[in-house]
Amino acid sequence: MKTEATTVRPTGVPSTVPVISYQVAMPQPESHLFEVTLTVQGWQESVLDLKMPVWTPGSYLVREYAKHLQDFSAKAAEKGQPLPWLKLGKNHWQVETENASEITVSYRVFANELSVRTNHLDATHGYFNGAALFFFIPGFQQQPSRVTIVPPKPDWCVTTPLLTVSGETNTFEAKDFDTLVDSPFEIGQAQLYDFEVLEKPHQLAIWGKGNADPDRIIADTKKIIEVEADLYGGLPYERYLFLLHLAATGFGGLEHKDSCSLIYPRFGFRNKEKYNRFMQLVAHEFFHLWNVKRIRPKALETFDYEQENYTTSLWFSEGTTSYYDLIIPLRAEIYDAKTFLEGLSKEITRLQTTPGRKVQPLSESSFDAWIKLYRRDANSDNSQISYYLKGEMVSFLLDLLIRTRHENQRSLDNVMAVMWQQFGKDEIGFTPEQLRDVLESVAQADLADFFEHYVDSTDELPFDEYLQPFGLRLHSFEEDDAAPFFGAMVKTENNQEVIKFVEAGSPAGVAGIDAGDELLAIDAIRVTAESLSDRLKDYKVGDTIQVTVFHQDELRTLPVKLAQPRPSRYQLVPVESPSDAQKQMFSGWLGVDLLAIR
Repeated sequence: MKTEATTVRPTGVPSTVPVISYQVAMPQPESHLFEVTLTVQGWQESVLDLKMPVWTPGSYLVREYAKHLQDFSAKAAEKGQPLPWLKLGKNHWQVETENASEITVSYRVFANELSVRTNHLDATHGYFNGAALFFFIPGFQQQPSRVTIVPPKPDWCVTTPLLTVSGETNTFEAKDFDTLVDSPFEIGQAQLYDFEVLEKPHQLAIWGKGNADPDRIIADTKKIIEVEADLYGGLPYERYLFLLHLAATGFGGLEHKDSCSLIYPRFGFRNKEKYNRFMQLVAHEFFHLWNVKRIRPKALETFDYEQENYTTSLWFSEGTTSYYDLIIPLRAEIYDAKTFLEGLSKEITRLQTTPGRKVQPLSESSFDAWIKLYRRDANSDNSQISYYLKGEMVSFLLDLLIRTRHENQRSLDNVMAVMWQQFGKDEIGFTPEQLRDVLESVAQADLADFFEHYVDSTDELPFDEYLQPFGLRLHSFEEDDAAPFFGAMVKTENNQEVIKFVEAGSPAGVAGIDAGDELLAIDAIRVTAESLSDRLKDYKVGDTIQVTVFHQDELRTLPVKLAQPRPSRYQLVPVESPSDAQKQMFSGWLGVDLLAIR
């Protein structure tokens, strides 16, 4: 790397079309280092600019993938001579080509983060996402490229949605950089299971040990595929890959056009509730192959891999998908209507017990995803609401609104079908105004007030108003013998009782107790996280207790006036004496008798 003063030429787009290929080796997988070789042939410019993405589509956070890159070097392939280079920015390298037409760039990437959006390499397998491993050449993102994998062992196989290059071992072709980023790789000894749905091939690849039952997963996944394909009128791919990583911890997924990556606790498949949650994850990521991979907000129509791509519509891309990940397994008969309503009730409970719902509008939550959702701190629950969660609830209300106006002859399904036809098939990005236009056209209603109150402001969602035509209401529960409201969440960490969260405006918050304080005693008697609730039950609403904490190692005793207990749980329940019309609407929505869910 040059260290002396050098004249930096501006990034330009060469007049010729280069041939781009990558080789990925992992000779010592225990080192967690992928060794990448980028070869550019047919280059005729004096400099070669290379940039690494800072984020990957589907995960809206600047992750600075370049921070894991090391040992960069460049040479002229014809003579093997080193070429001078400069690093011009956090993700920008520039090579002086010195008239070389074939340039080889080598570098290594540290990969020891097992998640669906990063890279992981160890003695058992290699997994990577294109955005976290590969450079792109500015101006040539539309050019095809090839990737050759060099496994460290002869029995390691390569699994990826990319098409293989005929006659070349472990070599794959991507039609452009977007496709390369959109195609994860799994290298190792994953268990592979092939199956067919609607005359198209699918594959499930499982890495890791656990109690997953492939036959059961495939049988239920087939049902999910069929239900979602029916909603959209077919499958928009030729082949689909499900990559499943079983790990000690972790939960999540990342959608791709022709595949998805999933991570799930290795022993989370025998328990019925945990298995249902896994199938919801499958339904969610598979639904994304339409909603967000092809039906995209305008801001994501063309990806800018170097910075944030802002949109106020993530609530629809993610929240609506979250609503469908609950209802699709019901339609697929993986679980029943009662289970669906219980799941919906848990989501409503999460929303109604998050104070930030009164602070951050849904559209703002979408826009601020880049700086808030994935960067939580002790005040996050006070200041923000997830666009997944509230977007799910808003989508739920929109579904009920449309169904009510059209007696179940129209629903949110029709909205998704129209969005697919107008925007998804041709991958034309939609604007917030166009999304609202489609919703209004399907509902045949002016939704200006709905968007003003529930998308663009912080008004409470009127659940009972929208539930009433279906014979349901939202019931709030307090624990039996509920303790007066204190307003702090406490956990035991390293034999200390640490206050993890303090609700703004709560008794604890007003008294000056902070997240990070160590809770010691109430009224001079030691208290623990486990005993806190029982101790509070010894007091009445309006009582003032003396709470002793360590605040930054300073001993403090603060008076806290306890308040009225808060609801701890919300449940969707049938109304008393539902009418025949309500029963009919409920049956038209969920396909079962309303009284059957009591």
